[in-house]
Amino acid sequence: MARRGSTFDSVGEYIADRRRSAELTLRQLAELTGVSNPYLSQIERGLRRPSAEVLQQLAKALRVSAESLYVRAGILDPEDHPASTVETAVLGDATLSERHKQVLLDVYRSFVAEDAATLPDLPPDPEPEPSVG
Repeated sequence: MARRGSTFDSVGEYIADRRRSAELTLRQLAELTGVSNPYLSQIERGLRRPSAEVLQQLAKALRVSAESLYVRAGILDPEDHPASTVETAVLGDATLSERHKQVLLDVYRSFVAEDAATLPDLPPDPEPEPSVG
C-alpha cells in the first residue's frame, strides 16, 4: 500500500483529474479500459500501484501519453523522457477541453502532412568535418 504523498498518489491523482476533465465517471473509465471499477478507485486513491499495461489502457482512454503516466508512476525517469512532442503537450494540458485537444491535434497533423507532401526529399546532413584546434 502506498503512503500519502508518494509517487503512486501522484499518478492516481493525475488519473482522477484527467478522468474528471474528460467528464467520465469512474464506472465509464473502468468500462473503457477493462479495469475493474474497485481497482480503478484504489489506483486513484493511491492504494494500488498500476502495472504498465493498466497505465497504457488508462492513457489510451484518457487521451494522454502512456509515457507521461509511466513517468508519474515512477516507471520511467522524467529526465530521460521529457515531453517532447506537440501532441504530448496538447494531450497533457489539463486546461484544454477534450474537444479543443482534438481540434488542435487535427490542425497540427494536417500541417505536418501538408508539409511532408510539399517538402522535397532532402539528402542526409553531411558528416561534420573535424575541427583543427
